[in-house]
Amino acid sequence: MNNSLRIVFMGTPDFAVATLQRLLGGGCTVVAVVTAPDRPSGRGLQLTPSAVKKAAEAANIPVLQPEKLRDPAFLEQLASYNADLQVVVAFRMLPEVVWAMPTIGTFNLHGSLLPHYRGAAPINWAIINGETQTGVTTFFIEKEIDTGQMIFQDYEPIYPDDTAGTVHDRLMERGADLVLKTVRAIEAGDYPRTPQPTADDLKPAPKLSRETTEINWNQPVLTIRNFVRGLSPYPTAWTMINGKFFKVYQVTVTNESPFAAEIGEAYSDNKKIIMVRAADGWLSLDLIQAEGKRRMTAEEFLRGNRI
Repeated sequence: MNNSLRIVFMGTPDFAVATLQRLLGGGCTVVAVVTAPDRPSGRGLQLTPSAVKKAAEAANIPVLQPEKLRDPAFLEQLASYNADLQVVVAFRMLPEVVWAMPTIGTFNLHGSLLPHYRGAAPINWAIINGETQTGVTTFFIEKEIDTGQMIFQDYEPIYPDDTAGTVHDRLMERGADLVLKTVRAIEAGDYPRTPQPTADDLKPAPKLSRETTEINWNQPVLTIRNFVRGLSPYPTAWTMINGKFFKVYQVTVTNESPFAAEIGEAYSDNKKIIMVRAADGWLSLDLIQAEGKRRMTAEEFLRGNRI
């Protein structure tokens, strides 16, 4: 088999590490890795390398960490690796001068079934919207973000109790397999380039913020449950109870109705249960994190606190 393609890999978080390791395990020639600069983290704000940098250094692969992707010194260094192909997994938006550099081009792994859920948070939004299926797509990068010609797709079910975390972990492995399949097909010179369908009803996946992750108790219980699942464990849904901030990691739809309450009103027996009234019923807050405290069950929280 021809393994002569020179590959530059670009990625930063854990999600990308599985793919890098799959390429190396498959005998692919990864000549360099591009990742984010080291960032301060932890209580001591020590400069900490990205997950991808750690994996690359463990495999003795040269690492580039540009602050700016248009920096002439970085572009010169990147060009010196004479890559045939660049592979991008969970990295930032590339300027054309970078993605157009290799002879074959640059392909990206996206955590959705394109053309749906283009954007920064595809896994979160698929669950928030109550989808029962998602997947991964490899596609060639072009000028408009997440719109390039598709190479391969693979499907992954979303189960009723899945969270963004559990789906993320399965797509990480499924995506690694799909990237290796894509590289093998490109090496063989036999791969599709399918234009993405155009439609007016495409579902977006915009970046999530503090404002867009607040629970709206005016919605139905199942909508809120999907919202919480889609944001757990990160970036996490949140709400205010009695003027106090709570992250909410897990809720359960309950048939109990302790009293005729206003929407958004909370109830607790101050022993085991914290419930909030939604548009069409009550939700039990099972796993929460009060400001300044660790994540805990409602029962754990109520041992030392009252609602």
